Parts: sequence; C-alpha cells; structure tokens
Amino acid sequence: MYLRKSVDEEEFDLDSVHNYYERLVFNEINDKYAHEFDDSEHLADMACIALNEIPPRYIRYDIDMSFYMSPQEYLDTQVRVQDAVRHAYKRIKKHQQHRNGQLLQEQNDDKQP
Repeated sequence: MYLRKSVDEEEFDLDSVHNYYERLVFNEINDKYAHEFDDSEHLADMACIALNEIPPRYIRYDIDMSFYMSPQEYLDTQVRVQDAVRHAYKRIKKHQQHRNGQLLQEQNDDKQP
C-alpha cells in the first residue's frame, strides 16, 4: 500500500503514538514476574499474550489518559492489566511444563535399550 506524505516529516511525528497499555503491562511483568524465568524470551511472550487480551488504546502522551480517567476507570485499568498478565503467566508456565514433560519423556526414551 502506498502512503503518501501529506505534511513535512518534521511536523508529523508518529514516534509519540503508542498503546497506553504497553507500559502498564511491561511494568506489571517486570514488578511481579521477571524473577520467574531465566530468560527474557518468556517475558516478551507474556507481554504479547497479555496485550492481545486487552483492547488497545492508542495515545500520544500517558498523561492524557491519566487526566481524563475517573478514579474508577483507573482502578478498572489496573485490574484489567493484572488479570491479563496473570493469565499470560499461567499460559507460559503451562506451556513450559508441557515442554519439560516432553523433554523428560524423550530423555527416558533415549535411555531405553
């Protein structure tokens, strides 16, 4: 698809546009789950799973969301993020346990004469 430039690139800064929930999900993972895994791959997978469960809210500045949210909306947002990250963690752990069980079975099969 062809995207034509409608304004000067210096005037049209898209770098500030982001999904409001990204930072919240990343912080939740870092604060509560980073110690659970030996590598960052699982943490990145958790972020993807959690973010795919939350409808995106694209904004330019985080302060915009904070300013326009009621206290109840803010609490609902926190709960939504915590629930999505918790669910993502459970999925990653379940997959990890399944994979570890398969590897253990394969090792046992290799030992059989």
